[in-house]
Amino acid sequence: MNEVEKLYELLRKIQEPKGYFFNRDREMVFEILDGLLVNKNRYGYMCCPCRLAAGNRDHDKDIICPCEYRASDIEQYGSCYCSLYVSQEWNDDKIPHEPVPERRPEDKSPF
Repeated sequence: MNEVEKLYELLRKIQEPKGYFFNRDREMVFEILDGLLVNKNRYGYMCCPCRLAAGNRDHDKDIICPCEYRASDIEQYGSCYCSLYVSQEWNDDKIPHEPVPERRPEDKSPF
């Protein structure tokens, strides 16, 4: 089992009981998980690869996966911003798959 598969299994076991499921598109999920591991090697923490990180843990703490926006994104849209985590209803096509707007304040962007 490679590192991405190990991370997948670890996070699945932790998050599913909380009602957060991986997107059924496993290829996309593995790409995001690989990005999390790249960022862990780069910065020392797994910040969302779908957002720009500053490389400062305190500054980026809101986008360390699972980000602080995940719960509200899934509650409102059934999916988080990067679509890594979704609700069961989203995976089962019981709710529409709408684009999730960025909730991170602009002043948190490193650029």
